Amino acid sequence: MVSQPKIATQHEIIYPDSDGKPMAENTIQFRWIMTIYHNLAWLFALQADVFVAGDLLWYPVEGNNKIRQAPDVMVVFGVEKGDRGSYQQWKEKAIAPQVVFEILSPGNRPGELTRKLLFYEHYGVEEYYLYDPENNDLSGCIRSGDRLAMIEEMQNWVSPRLQVRFELSEETLTLYHPQGQPFSSPLEIEQQLQQERSRAEQERSRAEQERSRAEQLTAELEEERRKAKRLEMLLREAGIDGDRL
Repeated sequence: MVSQPKIATQHEIIYPDSDGKPMAENTIQFRWIMTIYHNLAWLFALQADVFVAGDLLWYPVEGNNKIRQAPDVMVVFGVEKGDRGSYQQWKEKAIAPQVVFEILSPGNRPGELTRKLLFYEHYGVEEYYLYDPENNDLSGCIRSGDRLAMIEEMQNWVSPRLQVRFELSEETLTLYHPQGQPFSSPLEIEQQLQQERSRAEQERSRAEQERSRAEQLTAELEEERRKAKRLEMLLREAGIDGDRL
């Protein structure tokens, strides 16, 4: 039986999964979004109640699909991992994303950034980080009461929630995992995995060669033992004391 498509009633509100805007406006912005998203996803991969998402529409108010924002990356502590078309807060234990990242692109306007800041401030974000890769400019805000207050010094700042450290050099921003290793792009991770696989394959090949040599030596030794026993038997048959020889 073919199921009929669900038709919205007069009182039903639809929360679209897309706002029609592109995830990124250029390759640099996209690369940064992917790098931050993947590293945070790996960081919390073993914690079932930490949800990490990129470019996911967040609806904080039930019944109003106009109030929404799609952070480049957001982290939510206290809700289960899993796929979602959008983050509807009232369905997620009413928990707001605690950490939000935005990566600037040339198309961002000051008014848009102000609206995002006010949105995140009003709806409960605890940490908000804004990075402009074109100008290598980093800023951050942390919640103080009902406000998001500017972090005065971002150099070597450690996120209270993520335990991730920010280091800004003259060329670029580097984020560090709590264990100290720097964030790597997905491409760099894949290259590292390939190198590890190559090294593992070389080790396996070397171990196989060692096993083969050991088996050959064992066979040669066994052959020498067999020859020695045969010689000993022939000497006995000839009446010769092999031990005295």
